[in-house]
Amino acid sequence: MSHTDQSRPTPPVSARERILTKLRTALAQAPGTTHGDASRVRAHHDAHRPQWDLAEKFGRLVRAMSAVQTEVHLVREADWPQRLATVVQAKAIGRLLLAPHTAHGALASEALQALGDQAPVLRAFDAPIESFKAELFNDIDAGFTRVRSAIAETGSLILWPDAHEPRTLSLVPPIHIALLDPHFLHATLYEAMQAEGWAAGLPTNALLVSGPSKTSDIQQTLAYGAHGPRQLVLILVVPEGLDDAFIAQLAAETGARA
Repeated sequence: MSHTDQSRPTPPVSARERILTKLRTALAQAPGTTHGDASRVRAHHDAHRPQWDLAEKFGRLVRAMSAVQTEVHLVREADWPQRLATVVQAKAIGRLLLAPHTAHGALASEALQALGDQAPVLRAFDAPIESFKAELFNDIDAGFTRVRSAIAETGSLILWPDAHEPRTLSLVPPIHIALLDPHFLHATLYEAMQAEGWAAGLPTNALLVSGPSKTSDIQQTLAYGAHGPRQLVLILVVPEGLDDAFIAQLAAETGARA
């Protein structure tokens, strides 16, 4: 008994595969990066790296972020959960998306639940987005996340989404409340990449956020919230090395809340 070989038709190549194929081909044909190349890059950045102390980096970050309508709160380590509760009450946030199984999420949950009848509904990102998409886009008032680090030179926050705090948590809600530990404040992007070992691996999205979402595409009129949160609230923990007088002066200069 003979069998006729009927080959299956080749499925069409997707646009994604075509792009990846071009990138792989170009990479294979490009000259390899040598140790000397990396050394020259490092030498360049070392020669041009700002020699800023902690106070200078801290001040530059606050000034830059305040200048682009970020609401900055300057608090001591022990006080940030209460400040978060104050922000939530002031903005009448009724439903807050956060990661309760993280250390900062647990502290935030405890402080917010202490508000009693005025406490917001706390929602964890613990299910496939399809199961609560309507709630996420229509009912969630704000998202609370921790920030991996920040860049003083550009006034940027570095977000490093993971399973607990995916990108959606800081992108979809109209208000993003971010918590930053000042021990992870870098002078430049290159310094952040080196200190944090970005070459060892990146998440699907590594994000630099320099203020609330804004655009002026339509008639060159600046509008907030077109492509993400219309409000960015930064709860910035003040390091022990900076005294109250310095913080008070910085707050008076920038409008930050101390």
